[in-house]
Amino acid sequence: MTSTVGKDEQVGFHKGALTTLAKEREELQRMLGIVEQLMQMHVKALKDLGVDLEKIAKTAKKKPIEDILN
Repeated sequence: MTSTVGKDEQVGFHKGALTTLAKEREELQRMLGIVEQLMQMHVKALKDLGVDLEKIAKTAKKKPIEDILN
């Protein structure tokens, strides 16, 4: 059975998909960088307020962060 879509069309489709996915990955990396910066700001603020995050982390034992901070 032969495909109704030509090889050139298939190649173009896959190249386009890869281009789109590469751009999506770049955007996700950018967003992760922003989230990391925001998290570091909050960590610094908590440390400045005297909160011992290392102590909390040691006693947390895989609890969700929401439960640890409440």
